[in-house]
Amino acid sequence: MVGAIAIAMFVALVGWGGRYFGWSDPDGKVQLALVTAFILGIIGGFKARG
Repeated sequence: MVGAIAIAMFVALVGWGGRYFGWSDPDGKVQLALVTAFILGIIGGFKARG
C-alpha cells in the first residue's frame, strides 16, 4: 500500500508538480532530480530489507 502511494505521488510530481508548485523547469533538471531520488529510495528500501 505504501509503495502504491509513493508511486502515485511520484507520477503526480513529475507530471503536474511544475504547475502545482510553480517551479520553472525548462531543462528538466527538477524532474531528473525527482526520478533520481525515487530510484535511490527504491534501492535503499531493498537494501534495508536485507
